[in-house]
Amino acid sequence: MKRFGIFLVGWAMLVVTEVAAQTALPWNREALFKTPQMFDAPEYATNGVKALFYEGVPFKGKTTRVFAYCALPKVSPGTKVPAMVLVHGGGGSAFHKWVELWVSRGYAAISMDTCGAVSGNGYNNHTRHAWSGPAGWGGFDKVDDPIQDQWTYHAVSAVLLGHSLLRSFPGVDGNRVGITGISWGGYLTCIAASVDDRFAFAVPVYGCGFLGDNSAWLGNFKSMGEERTKKWLELWDPSAYLGQARMPFLWVDGSNDFAYPMDSLKKSYHMLKTPYTLCVRLRMPHGHGGAGENPKEIEAFAAHFAKGGSDLPEITSVKREGRQVTVRFNPNQRVVAKGELNFTCAGGIWKERKWESLGVEVNACSGEIKAEIPATAKVYYVNLFTDDGLAISSEHEEL
Repeated sequence: MKRFGIFLVGWAMLVVTEVAAQTALPWNREALFKTPQMFDAPEYATNGVKALFYEGVPFKGKTTRVFAYCALPKVSPGTKVPAMVLVHGGGGSAFHKWVELWVSRGYAAISMDTCGAVSGNGYNNHTRHAWSGPAGWGGFDKVDDPIQDQWTYHAVSAVLLGHSLLRSFPGVDGNRVGITGISWGGYLTCIAASVDDRFAFAVPVYGCGFLGDNSAWLGNFKSMGEERTKKWLELWDPSAYLGQARMPFLWVDGSNDFAYPMDSLKKSYHMLKTPYTLCVRLRMPHGHGGAGENPKEIEAFAAHFAKGGSDLPEITSVKREGRQVTVRFNPNQRVVAKGELNFTCAGGIWKERKWESLGVEVNACSGEIKAEIPATAKVYYVNLFTDDGLAISSEHEEL
């Protein structure tokens, strides 16, 4: 569902928002928006994808470099193409195959490492290099270090500098650059897109804010203690920044994600003052590769904003009377072929809840679907599917 406005969910969210309003960004946008110095690394090039380093922000007073893969599609001289900034998640690095995927779609693309490593050309075996900044991920145990030496500061800086480098290439249209990231990369996408208003659109996959409320890292926060946890959340939780974002978002997640549950996701997209679209698939697997890189909705969302393609369908309203819910939608020049009512009768930990699904008929003439929510359901939401398999979700509601 796309909507405007800011929604405050509970006292904790209000506190985070007030803190963000009072605290200046730790990043120097003027410096990060300049093109960084680039160093070719042909020994790491692969499959026609250029390998390089670019200058990062200092770490403990020393110069750093960021490793990246980058490529542009072959087009006629003078032609400018849209572009994508690709941000890996935990255990990952720069991925040349991810760059190749977007180049095959007609985009320039850059995938940078955010943890001071050189990619192993796959999904493991990444080795740290001589110009490394802090290692990832999260940096919970380093929260008392100087801000400029902490991981999130460096990782977001690496993303913004990579964006600056990409848009400096003559064949790239700087007005049509999007960003997507997976897991920790989705977390970084939330912050980077909030700090860098040059992005045309943003797609966090799995990653969201409110890590201190309900996430895979509650154990880290418990061991940190209340004061240090508060400090980390005020500095580095996406909820402190999402209200500043100025571009449309597509949120891609799964109903049972172990790291970023649906309640935290909902609080996160309610922070936005810009339009957003949801794609929450039942039991979507969590990972790099096909799971996080290839959802069709990401390509369609990008094509709309970067190439003038058809927009994804828009859920315009959800109304529930008792156990009957009516969902109205705008197909946006697409064909909405079917719907599903997803529900769970379980409570407790989100990743452990059993979800069930009921097929729902679509009334294309009226642009609506109606569904009866089972009496024992505790949470429900609705998915619409286009004739080419794109999924659009309503917000979930707890009953």
